[in-house]
Amino acid sequence: MTVEIYTKVTCGFCMRAKALLEQKNVDFREIKIDGNNELRKEMIERSHGGYTVPQIFINDQPIGGCDDLYALHAQNKLDELLVGSK
Repeated sequence: MTVEIYTKVTCGFCMRAKALLEQKNVDFREIKIDGNNELRKEMIERSHGGYTVPQIFINDQPIGGCDDLYALHAQNKLDELLVGSK
């Protein structure tokens, strides 16, 4: 299982999302898109139109952004998605 998160350096929502993943001891690949239009285009395509950061993917499935990640956590659905990614 892989967890990937597209971020920008100064993004507070990105920091919050990474903090939750770190709190859960999840290994993730951070893809910084600052000033990189190719990575930004890749992110938008993979997320089916999501253009804000962070964009989070678990096992290539688009999860959405920080609020979506925290909503999954609040609904006790995040852990089942993360099984095997630790």
